[in-house]
Amino acid sequence: MSLHLYQVDAFTNRLFGGNPAAVVPLSEWLPDHAMCAISAENNLSETAFFVPAIDNGADFHLRWFTPTVEVRLCGHATLASAYVLFSELAWQSDLLRFTTVSGLLSARRRDDGMITLDFPALPGYEMDVPEGLESAIGQNVVDFRRAVMDMAVLQDESAVCGVKPDLDYLRHLVGDGLIITSAGDSCDCVSRYFAPSSGIDEDPVTGSAHCTIAPYWAEKLGKTSLIARQVSKRGGDVYCELVDDRVLISGHACLYFKGQLASFE
Repeated sequence: MSLHLYQVDAFTNRLFGGNPAAVVPLSEWLPDHAMCAISAENNLSETAFFVPAIDNGADFHLRWFTPTVEVRLCGHATLASAYVLFSELAWQSDLLRFTTVSGLLSARRRDDGMITLDFPALPGYEMDVPEGLESAIGQNVVDFRRAVMDMAVLQDESAVCGVKPDLDYLRHLVGDGLIITSAGDSCDCVSRYFAPSSGIDEDPVTGSAHCTIAPYWAEKLGKTSLIARQVSKRGGDVYCELVDDRVLISGHACLYFKGQLASFE
């Protein structure tokens, strides 16, 4: 069996920025162990697989895998999948609908070249700072929220950029990885994201994290449209808008390469 594979840099308008994701279009699902093996071989934070949907409520079924586990929600690999369908596979409509384990998600092509994802808002609830967290990241935590991903709010952007985390400590947190965030110096907010328990020491740009980041900063800043920046080594820009219980997450994407797996049995 020969499979096509695309690698796309998501949440950036330049190559070698943003977050690289692999995208593998399928006509039918491979066994889970095969998708896990491909994702491990790609060794990117996420590989997305999609198949055509047979119901009228969606166009494709979409799944995401890290090098070690399947995940329930992924923004940058959804953006990359939409980019491949729009730009490489000649999808005619400006709207794509994906069924996922996190419900129905959509991607819309915009006139300015960006793609807007429609994701659920996942606001966190306030709780005490976990014991040892401040020592593990080397910074004071001014607010802590628990959601699907734990989120630590730091004093300022320099504190976020200065974090050198104890990954072994983070590996044992309750949430699905740790977001660190603060208000930004030249944008509304900045963040980084660490998920060593899922095989990702630091994710370059994490769309799904903004399902928690955006509701927090929208409330703090008194605005529903935000310019967010993930200040990892590669970096990337995420444009967010709160609409009721949804977060519209927009960004650019660039194709890095396309090819075929030599063979797959």
